Amino acid sequence: MERTRPNRTLDPYKVIETIAMLQKRISERFPGAGLAAVCGELLMLAREDMVRARRIGRRHLFLRLLLLALSAAGVALFAWVLSQVDFSRTSTSADNLYTVFQGIEALANLAVLLGAVLLFLITIEQRLKRRRALRALHELRAIVHVIDMHQLTKDPSAGVVVGGNTPSSPARTLKPYELSRYLDYCSEMMALASKIAVMFAQSFPDPVVTDAVSDVERIATGLSQKIWQKIMIIESLIRDNPLRARTPGAPALEPATAAEPNAAPVVP
Repeated sequence: MERTRPNRTLDPYKVIETIAMLQKRISERFPGAGLAAVCGELLMLAREDMVRARRIGRRHLFLRLLLLALSAAGVALFAWVLSQVDFSRTSTSADNLYTVFQGIEALANLAVLLGAVLLFLITIEQRLKRRRALRALHELRAIVHVIDMHQLTKDPSAGVVVGGNTPSSPARTLKPYELSRYLDYCSEMMALASKIAVMFAQSFPDPVVTDAVSDVERIATGLSQKIWQKIMIIESLIRDNPLRARTPGAPALEPATAAEPNAAPVVP
């Protein structure tokens, strides 16, 4: 029997462990930040979705036995109706032919109705699982947008724009290095949210669920690209004036030497 290779499947426990570690990193660098609370919600959602994905991937034996019994009862009912038809009459009178045609039409309608009922019963398990998976994926899509809301006011262009703030301007207290770390944490949370979505496609490879998972991944990727554009702006600011990127307790970044005019400081 072929064994499943661990490196070819996503391990939910590793995803949860990574999210827990990310929450600690955010809390340690930005104590009391709302982003850490959002990461905590993402961690809780990951644990819940791991259980949901496992339940969705399991076979519902009781439901399948019930559907099998109902299907057998329907087939038995159809066979009983056939047994009540009198095929011994061989008269070719008009009344008998009309009666035979009516019986054939009734049997055809009954067969179509029975087939529709059987199809509904056979696919009911798949539709129930699909509904549960789509409900969980909707929650993931919502938390991805919540993460995006936390980085909207983290504008790196404020460091180069000359002008005063308005009374409604958001407080910009983060230095470039801190702002870069904050945005990087947001990008990591986007990626981890999409990995949680993959749990459902992995345990229940339904076409509709797979499309919904891909939709979550596309949204997370698009928002992450927007975040990384801000990070690139911050890196250019640090390259032009590395002393501004110094954080409390961290050594100042040295500018590029004459031997390496294009060298850029490394931002951990």
